[in-house]
Amino acid sequence: MNIREYILKMGQAAKLASVSIRRADTNQKNAALTAIGEEILDQRQYLMVENEKDLDAGRVNGLSDAMLDRLAFSDAGFDAMVEGLAQVVQLQDPVGEISDLAYRPNGLQVGKMRTPLGVIGIIYESRPNVTIDAASLCLKSGNATILRGGSEAIYSNRALSECITKALLGSDLHESVIQLVQHTDRDAVGELVKLDKYVDVIVPRGGKGLIERIGREATIPVIKHLDGICHVFIDDDADIERAVKIAINAKTQRFAVCNAMETLLVAAPIASDILPGLATQYQDFGVELRGCDETRKILGASHRVEVATQEDWGTEYLGPVLSVKVVDGIDSAIEHINEYGSNHTDTIVTENYTKGRRFIQEVDSSSVIINASTRFADGFEYGLGAEIGISTDKLHARGPVGMEGLTSQKYVVFGDGQIRQ
Repeated sequence: MNIREYILKMGQAAKLASVSIRRADTNQKNAALTAIGEEILDQRQYLMVENEKDLDAGRVNGLSDAMLDRLAFSDAGFDAMVEGLAQVVQLQDPVGEISDLAYRPNGLQVGKMRTPLGVIGIIYESRPNVTIDAASLCLKSGNATILRGGSEAIYSNRALSECITKALLGSDLHESVIQLVQHTDRDAVGELVKLDKYVDVIVPRGGKGLIERIGREATIPVIKHLDGICHVFIDDDADIERAVKIAINAKTQRFAVCNAMETLLVAAPIASDILPGLATQYQDFGVELRGCDETRKILGASHRVEVATQEDWGTEYLGPVLSVKVVDGIDSAIEHINEYGSNHTDTIVTENYTKGRRFIQEVDSSSVIINASTRFADGFEYGLGAEIGISTDKLHARGPVGMEGLTSQKYVVFGDGQIRQ
């Protein structure tokens, strides 16, 4: 069986499974999710062994530290994956929810009912925890799923898929409601994103190259973001101690994530007071600084700061590199963010209520934050449970995409025999 036939067969099976899961009630879906979680916990040692195979292969193939970090099952990461699954079980099932129900003058009741999208294709790189995050959210929201992980995580993903399939076989749901593409051939991606007869939406998670390719080739709607060029702007009305904590956390809590800060903007009136201390802490974390002329002037010879180029302002480093720019104030900060940002997540640190309101109104990003780290921009922290990804598009979902983002709405009309005159 060639790749095209293999993907076509998966699509057909997923379409059938999507019809069956529409009939499943919340208890049946939760029971299946609970069974998946129990199977993962039972197979923890096996999963760790398989993950180590991927890490060994990654080191041999020269994967970067950032990629290996995304690939690894740490104990904390494993626990977070299982906790995310348990949270999805506890979340309210959005399917069937009716909103905006109102009477028309003719006596009809018209409302909107939330429904699954159908079949969702998830294409992702490195992070094997996405296998569980994606599967759980799609299942709870009543969708069938085709998962295609990266070749660098094939052992981990296959092991997780075995756990999922075993749990589904013992549940009331169709085993094909969650499928993993077992092939590592890149052609599988090209076939999946053109399977518009059977797949309703594609969600890519990975590097810019992957997402750009899917955007070009897909004949199916895509929920995506290309870059995570996130900013923290420290206003001249900021609480300095709070600002330092936020700026350090936003960059150093974890480097290789899309909601890490990549550019720090500092208002000129306080730049000389706050930048030296920040620079020292960043150097302690091994962060390379690239600054504008004013930043380099303030830090002088006491701190090593490379020259920031025009390219730096629009770069997602996903590593220990930070661009720093001194700006005149909030107007310049907003202008910079809207020009160089990626509409992902941006933070202002200020005690000025009016400036905070301006920032959240004028910065055109999917998440805009006042006085907190950009690292909070994910579904788990927003109370969505695990997230399928983050969308910087304006249709159909925006920001962290949880269960509601994996559903649509249809109009429902309740009548008592009315006919149109």
